[in-house]
Amino acid sequence: MSFQKNLLWASLFSGLILSSGCNNDDNETTTEPAVETTISMQQMGTYASGVFDESAAEIVAFDADTKQTFVVNANSGQIDVLNSSDVSNPTKNLSINLAQTLQDNGIVGSTDLVGTANSVAVKNGLMAVAVEAETKTDNGWVMFYKVSDLSFVSALEVGALPDMLTFSPNGELLVVANEGEPSEDTYAIDPEGSISIIDINWDGSTLSTNVTSLGFAGISLPEGVLLNGYNATPAQDLEPEYVAISEDSTRAFVALQENNAIVDVDLTTKTINKIFALGLKDHSIDGNGLDGNNKDDMVNIKTENALGMLMPDSIATYQVDGVNYVLTANEGDSRDDWLLALDQVSCEAAGFYFNKEEDAGEQCIDEITLKDALDSDVYEPASTTAKLNLSRFDGGDLSDTVNRLKFSHSLTLKHGDLDGDGTIDKILSFGGRSFSIFNAETGEQVFDSGDTFEQITAEKYGTDFNNDNAENAAEDRSDNKGPEPEALEIAQIGDKTYAFIGLERMGGIMVYDITTPSEATFIEYNSNRLTDVTNDVLEAGGAGDLGPEGMKFVSAENSPNGQPLLIVASEVSGTTTFYQINEIEVD
Repeated sequence: MSFQKNLLWASLFSGLILSSGCNNDDNETTTEPAVETTISMQQMGTYASGVFDESAAEIVAFDADTKQTFVVNANSGQIDVLNSSDVSNPTKNLSINLAQTLQDNGIVGSTDLVGTANSVAVKNGLMAVAVEAETKTDNGWVMFYKVSDLSFVSALEVGALPDMLTFSPNGELLVVANEGEPSEDTYAIDPEGSISIIDINWDGSTLSTNVTSLGFAGISLPEGVLLNGYNATPAQDLEPEYVAISEDSTRAFVALQENNAIVDVDLTTKTINKIFALGLKDHSIDGNGLDGNNKDDMVNIKTENALGMLMPDSIATYQVDGVNYVLTANEGDSRDDWLLALDQVSCEAAGFYFNKEEDAGEQCIDEITLKDALDSDVYEPASTTAKLNLSRFDGGDLSDTVNRLKFSHSLTLKHGDLDGDGTIDKILSFGGRSFSIFNAETGEQVFDSGDTFEQITAEKYGTDFNNDNAENAAEDRSDNKGPEPEALEIAQIGDKTYAFIGLERMGGIMVYDITTPSEATFIEYNSNRLTDVTNDVLEAGGAGDLGPEGMKFVSAENSPNGQPLLIVASEVSGTTTFYQINEIEVD
């Protein structure tokens, strides 16, 4: 029971005593002063896969009954099962071969047809795993396992590239985000993104399911939803990335990362309520600065003539006073991988640009810098309508940060002319370098962490901030999404709600008190990353956890050691680390 609840009962009991004419010897009643608390993370133990920079630890799930942690190992295509009964010394019990299971049960004719796992979730003794096809534009699967003995239960087909799945709090539904990415290089195949809603009827041994698929054909899109897929319909362009479900299991919120939007799904009627755009972050406002220069060997966080497209990967939801709020980890993402082989005419007709550098291989790209946009050896579109008009852009000289900051050519061409005079006023850069909180009922942003992630990491690491996750290269990511917030988890501890945000590039976990959404406050930055070791040492596992990708909160009630835990999977270091969350009094 929380201290506040104890205090309430003490007050009521005191009132009863007074009403019967009893008090203490001095005829006075006393109450204890309220105690203010906060939290701090304490590293307990780590399981190291020994595989560097091959996505050997991506997403995690935990089962309280068996005290096992399930880790998506995208390198092996399997699920690693960790014995977590001793969180100071987690060990691997075994790995589940998903492709072999699909073949053995006649679901596929060959393991060669099966791609990697992308997500795992556990509820009521049932484990669900999202698995993509080897040809990612083909439909993938959701596989179910009985947790107690890890026996295979069943599998069902869902949409193309199932990227994330989660159970509803009541355990009656499983919601899957099917990203539907196009084939690489030319968009030759571009499946539609979709959301699968799976009814779950599970009695501990027998499972029955029913699938409802939601697509986006014919849907009305609000202003601000970003579309720039090559020759793509809106249904093809919208790519579901991540799912969060409301506490009452009636609504799902699905991130459309590349589109900078959230889908609000009614799980009762299994229909889409609405889509709301997340808006652009104005980096020219004090408190929203960034360091976009990766070549100056200094910390230089300042306002810039840029608009940040939040483009969240992970999202989460919680409820305050009956209102649903959605948290977003504002990572950012581009579509470059799918464009590279387009010819110049097709490339420029779609709003992208054809990079003429021989070193770049003369290819179609969307990411560009102002430095390159002002260099005719790199950037010289054949059509003037396909060229950014920078004649009145107020971005400073070439030594300034903004000139090295990567931004979207196509989306700047569409949205960067703010006053309609035909010239670009602000560039549209990738990500917000922050986390945000939105009122899910209105779509209004009620909080953004501004430039604090860069300020805090710069304070800890100096010019080694904005580092890459696969090498120690000081400030290497300043020009490209900075610390890159990606992983996100929410926890209720005592009478407060906390958010944990993992920084994919710089590493470490930002902790915020989000009890009052509009007044979220920074608590601590916990990072075990070392930036003063050689890259050989780093690659051998000697630089700490690198590239946090997925996190799972475990309440004290369900924890193996009776204390709240945060389990963090880091894809670059291939490690799964257990943190104990200690509640402490504030002086």
